[in-house]
Amino acid sequence: MRTRTRAGAVVLAALAAGCTVQPDERGTSAGGPPGDGGTVLAVKLDNVRPARPHTGLDAADVVYAEQVETGLSRLMAVYASRVPPAIGPVRSARETDLELLRQFDRPVLAFSGAQSKLLPLIAGAPVRALPPDEATDDAYYRDDGRVAPHDLFVRPEALKATPRAGALESTGFRFGPRPAGGTPETHRTVSFPSASFTFDWVEYEGRWRITMDGERARAADGKELGASTVVVQYVKVRPSRFHDRSGNVSPFTETVGEGKARVLRDGRAYEARWERPSPEDGTAFTTPDGKRLPFAKGQVWVVFAKA
Repeated sequence: MRTRTRAGAVVLAALAAGCTVQPDERGTSAGGPPGDGGTVLAVKLDNVRPARPHTGLDAADVVYAEQVETGLSRLMAVYASRVPPAIGPVRSARETDLELLRQFDRPVLAFSGAQSKLLPLIAGAPVRALPPDEATDDAYYRDDGRVAPHDLFVRPEALKATPRAGALESTGFRFGPRPAGGTPETHRTVSFPSASFTFDWVEYEGRWRITMDGERARAADGKELGASTVVVQYVKVRPSRFHDRSGNVSPFTETVGEGKARVLRDGRAYEARWERPSPEDGTAFTTPDGKRLPFAKGQVWVVFAKA
């Protein structure tokens, strides 16, 4: 792989994603100066078949799966305890991401661009937004072995993000021993209109193997991806006022409010409730009797399913 110039990367990113990223009207970066803030690093990832396998996804602490235009899916990978050398393929941000990420303390957000009408919202959001034209010259690069727009990757070290493991506490997630109750479950599929996620419990590995769109999910090095905890969070998914370059309406996933959830861990399923009173609050997951539902230590996948 070779690194292209900053100008080339920005132009290609804009053409590939149909997006533009610009400074705000004050003439400053939408996210502030390098090194300012960033208790976690959040990276928006492509998730159609040509975008796989992902690089660096296995190192994420939390992976959010959300619905985008035409019923496809994209991922938001959040890094707090460790950051890999490279992450990708990187794609464009959505309005859903801004509300989702407000539960973190001014996270660094890496993304390829955004629809022009969304830029003012990104500029006003409490994130340090670092698309290609706001980052250092060596932060983003194109992988010549991939086809655009599935070829943009980011080097986290160049973003000067400073994640810390304790940052996940703001999400409302709690980790601990397996609680009593639950029902045995070793297989669960969550479907979007044009995408699907399947999780299979593998006892000897102590994790849920992941299949996306009927294909076993693997890292770039060939290792199978897996999660210690899977959360199927039932939410309202409604049309937003934004659309993609082809005119397809962008769905907005409401992550503030309350509703039902199904938490998978240790080969068991737990019926749960989720509650997030405001965008600044984390999301509490509780059992039907109101007790906090702890997750298993390790990578957490949260799939936003339509209620």
